[in-house]
Amino acid sequence: GSNCRIALVSPDDVHVIWESVVPLLEPSQHDQSEFSISDFFELITEGEMHLWVAIEGKEIIACMISQFHTVPQKRVLRIIFISGEGMDRWIENFPMVENFALMNGCTFLEVWGRKAWIKILKAWDWDCKYHIITKDLTSRMH
Repeated sequence: GSNCRIALVSPDDVHVIWESVVPLLEPSQHDQSEFSISDFFELITEGEMHLWVAIEGKEIIACMISQFHTVPQKRVLRIIFISGEGMDRWIENFPMVENFALMNGCTFLEVWGRKAWIKILKAWDWDCKYHIITKDLTSRMH
């Protein structure tokens, strides 16, 4: 079996591992993310977002950032970023994330990601309910 596990990092401990996580966050900067790496750090250390890491041995091989989103009819744990490697080795521990969501009053999980996640997550009982289609208007700004 794999010695890979998932851990939720306490906001007080983020600074201890942040330098190991930054390289995993760099792809978000190429995708016109709504968040910079420093935004993520601030929001995680303030407790507004959650940092999850997949650890194999003593190495962080993947990270995930989530946040709660509440609307009138439901509370959602929204996964807004995942990056790294070895998903086949840590996905079996994902029920820990589901339990965290349930313990915090969430009735749904969401993933913000590229279309490829639809195929990957379908194998784990996820459904694609809708797509978000965007258009960049910055070129029209004066």
